[in-house]
Amino acid sequence: MKRWLKWLVPMLALLLLGGLVARALVARKAAQVPPATATHAGLGLELAAMDVVVVRRRELTRTLEVSGGLKAVNSAIVKAKVAAEVKTLTVREGDSVRVGQIVGQLDTTEFDWKVRQAEQTAASASAQLDMAKRTLDNNRALVAQGFISSTGLEASASNEAMAQANLQAALAAVELARKARADAVLVAPIGGMVSQRLVQPGERVAVDTRLLEIVDLSKLEMEAAIASEDIAALAPGKLATLRVDGIATPVAARVARINPSALPGSRSFMAYLAIDGQPGLRQGLFAKGSIELARKSALVLPVTAVRTDQAQPYVLQVVGDKAQSKTVQLGQRGEIEGQPWVEIAGGLDDGAQVLAASAGLVRDGTPVRLNGAAPRPVAARASAPAP
Repeated sequence: MKRWLKWLVPMLALLLLGGLVARALVARKAAQVPPATATHAGLGLELAAMDVVVVRRRELTRTLEVSGGLKAVNSAIVKAKVAAEVKTLTVREGDSVRVGQIVGQLDTTEFDWKVRQAEQTAASASAQLDMAKRTLDNNRALVAQGFISSTGLEASASNEAMAQANLQAALAAVELARKARADAVLVAPIGGMVSQRLVQPGERVAVDTRLLEIVDLSKLEMEAAIASEDIAALAPGKLATLRVDGIATPVAARVARINPSALPGSRSFMAYLAIDGQPGLRQGLFAKGSIELARKSALVLPVTAVRTDQAQPYVLQVVGDKAQSKTVQLGQRGEIEGQPWVEIAGGLDDGAQVLAASAGLVRDGTPVRLNGAAPRPVAARASAPAP
């Protein structure tokens, strides 16, 4: 008897534990049943107003998605026009400059001496010209009196002409020396902000060495690569809405120009979207958005209401008190109030009620009933991601 009781107690404990586990599994399985497939006391699936959309004819905007970096329309590089040592640079990255502002100075010691040398050469040439003119005047008087021949007079005239040419060459050398000295002054060619400072005072630079880069942020543009199949629908003047990194509000833009040549390799075309400068916009920021290509009146549905888990796209239409699967023909895609919508080219009539993505997974033929409020109109925004 004691031996039997010894085995009975563990068996009862095991049976009790098994019952608790089975009960927990049943509760967990019931919790995993999708809401869309559950029924309520045999009355079918209850649908809220947000779970049903109505097919209506609306104006669909066809758009083209683009992305790219921002670039200043006007930028300039301040280069060294002469070889010299950098004496001063008065601006750094981020400083604002105006047109004609002096931003630096190269050492002019060498050019000062060259100017003085050229001026002395010009003074010598001027003295020689004066001497040649006096000689020519004297020889003209002597020829008139018959003391020298006409050949001597011609030689004096040639000397005077040579002296005149030497003076003009010396004066030109003076101007060149002065220009070289003036080129040692670094001047901003445009107004804007300094984006790069490429040298430091004390460095000796050669001709055409890059010293500073200046960008004008008052006019910006976005460079976007357009696929060859979309370039035919694009034209200058098309409006666009962009979302720029770091800018909370959308930025308006328009297509300014299109490159006529395709990029090697990708066979895409570069389009340039003009953007008016505004606070916060900087060269190099990344932007993405859409270009409005065309507008069309059509029967539309949110893209999220079209289901694509079968061979052909379909929707779940509310017919009577059941949800029935309807195969649809899709047209062009576009936007309504900033959300993606698609044209229903066939398969549905105006006014048809369709289950939205928020209704979840629903089988064909499932009984349904609307819970009070009328379904939302077609202009309402989709509330769930695309399937």
